[in-house]
Amino acid sequence: MPFLAAVRFLTILPVGKRHLSEGELAASQGFFPLVGLLLGLALAGVDAGLSGIWPGGLSNAFLIAFLLVLTGASHMEGFLDTCDGLLGGHTREERLQIMRHGQVGAFAVAGGISLMLLKWGALLSLPQPARFPILVLFPALSRWSMVLALRAFPYARREGLGSVFQRGSTWPRTGIAAGIAFVAAVLLGGMGGAVLFIMVSLLAWLLGIAMSRLLGGLSGDTYGAINEISEVIALAGAVALAPLGLINTLPQLLGV
Repeated sequence: MPFLAAVRFLTILPVGKRHLSEGELAASQGFFPLVGLLLGLALAGVDAGLSGIWPGGLSNAFLIAFLLVLTGASHMEGFLDTCDGLLGGHTREERLQIMRHGQVGAFAVAGGISLMLLKWGALLSLPQPARFPILVLFPALSRWSMVLALRAFPYARREGLGSVFQRGSTWPRTGIAAGIAFVAAVLLGGMGGAVLFIMVSLLAWLLGIAMSRLLGGLSGDTYGAINEISEVIALAGAVALAPLGLINTLPQLLGV
């Protein structure tokens, strides 16, 4: 089942088959945003549980750590490798070689710290009334960004796990992912959610163009990097839009 394959691939949850075929992995990408919604619901549940125990700063740090653990830090690893490769290499071959080795260098450390600080700051700045819908939504939008990148750009290597998804990327699978992400964005975020969907999609496109020029295409690491950066943009965008009344609040979602 493609959805269970997506859960298995994107999280540490032991559901579905342990060993997935290339066809099952490729088909799962259409349900990446749905897995993101489940991750978001888990975050919102943990956030509700911590709200009466810890102050906001510590709760937000725990949420970031919780998401890293739940996803096996796989996207973060790709982001770190991408930072080292794109900033540390001078040619396409050097960049791809650095990313393949996966050793953590100065650019990865600086990039990782910056990314975590931006996520923490965005979560801390997120207005409380819009907190629930955005916590549920932002992981779905970021996982949609990976599906978009898979469809829009070629693969930089001849081998690699990411090539399985890129070869299996089709318009119907991309359409399913886009539909799930857009409907979730509108239902959860209202007009602001639609704006966030457009922002994340545009960001994924621009990042894909920039990375493809440096690497000759994308790779598994860059997909993870696009996901991580999209999470920051979705959260930061929500912080900007919420005070304007463009993001649904929890009472609005409940019809109160």
